[in-house]
Amino acid sequence: MQKKLKAFERLLQIMDDLRTGCPWDKEQTLESLRYLTIEEVYELSDAILDKNMEEIKKELGDLMLHLVFYSKIGSETNDFDIADVLDSISEKLVFRHPHIYGDVEANDPETVKQNWEKLKLKEGRESVLEGVPLSLPAMVKAYRIQEKVKGVGFDWEKPEQVWEKVEEEIQEFHDEAKLPNNKEKMEGEFGDLLFSLINYARYLDINPEDALERTNKKFIKRFKYLEAESKKIGKTLDEMSLAEMDVYWEAAKKL
Repeated sequence: MQKKLKAFERLLQIMDDLRTGCPWDKEQTLESLRYLTIEEVYELSDAILDKNMEEIKKELGDLMLHLVFYSKIGSETNDFDIADVLDSISEKLVFRHPHIYGDVEANDPETVKQNWEKLKLKEGRESVLEGVPLSLPAMVKAYRIQEKVKGVGFDWEKPEQVWEKVEEEIQEFHDEAKLPNNKEKMEGEFGDLLFSLINYARYLDINPEDALERTNKKFIKRFKYLEAESKKIGKTLDEMSLAEMDVYWEAAKKL
């Protein structure tokens, strides 16, 4: 524990030095750091999907720097400091884990989640959905919305029911897609279809964001292979037929 505290203290001291001595660090604000923090979170996400432990360690360090940076700026305006930030999360964790720090029983993860959402309402929130950030990407937001309402019992009983909903939405989207000049209704039905697919993925314990990103990475890898192989035969992709490209695509799938 002492080693960890010393490492954290060192980072705090470095942050103090940078804030007073570095021209770039001096001029940063909560707003200017915001988009950089979002970028760091996505870089951490990439490292996690790649299962690159060395990169995960580095990206966590970058993110930790941002947390310390925000706290430093907060201390300069006398709004909060790092101690306030840490005390706040500690108090929240103790309050939301009465099965650890109180006499409530919760012997499985699902019960813990349900208790968590109920305790949030006791903190003064009018809706369980207030905890879903408005700026989340739509797929992540849909997944979190579904998790939140499940925590208070608003959910399907069986996976089969969810799949029936998916099939229903597929048919409704297909029906709208056959009609001319129908973009708005098609978009609405497509959104419903995606929402139901995300819900089904949740029932199967699949994170749809992770699944789609892995597919993105897989596609990029195969397409780059196709580009590289086309160069070897002296052709650009627009000079090749789909049949020719498909040969290399299938080869990429086997690698």
